[in-house]
Amino acid sequence: MMVKKVYAFDFDGTLTTKDTLLEFIRFTRGNTAFLFGLLLFSPLLVLMKLKLYPNWKTKQQVFSWFFKGMLIDDFKHLCTEFAFHNKQLLRPKGMKAIKKAIEEGAQVVIISASIDNWVRPFFDEMGNNIIVVGTKIEVSNNYLTGKFITNNCYGVEKVRRLQALFPQRETYTLIAFGDSRGDKELLAYADQGFYKPFRESQE
Repeated sequence: MMVKKVYAFDFDGTLTTKDTLLEFIRFTRGNTAFLFGLLLFSPLLVLMKLKLYPNWKTKQQVFSWFFKGMLIDDFKHLCTEFAFHNKQLLRPKGMKAIKKAIEEGAQVVIISASIDNWVRPFFDEMGNNIIVVGTKIEVSNNYLTGKFITNNCYGVEKVRRLQALFPQRETYTLIAFGDSRGDKELLAYADQGFYKPFRESQE
């Protein structure tokens, strides 16, 4: 794939105001189940924050507890509904930057640690102008297994995914946007890296 300019946008926190994994669980499972799940996994979440337990393992266990055994068609429907009812999570300045990049004729990539199934519907109206790269879930006999079939799209994995999409690094300019530790390698890899962009002045 030959392109001259690539814009890579992190999703959670960069283009959104909240973590969408937590918001997706709350939206699909309700507040009571959401709070019970957080309580159940609080020891692991603390260990993860202290960097004593891997981020991806915690995420996979939380995801599995809430969604293992669900039909993939039901899951996809929930993802579409989530995006449709939660457009307010998107930062207006971020969406404006995406639209401007598309108008320039650049390739836009949304690269996220979130599950790609619920990230993609947020950008459906933009058609094929955007590539969504995220963590992919395993499906067996049309049911979610609760496992991931790719590495968690976080940290150096974001760089690996971009390299797989656009291997000839010297042929294009990369502009990247991120807001967390998980974007550090991506921002360093870019020709231009922007940390915590699109924030309103009061944030």
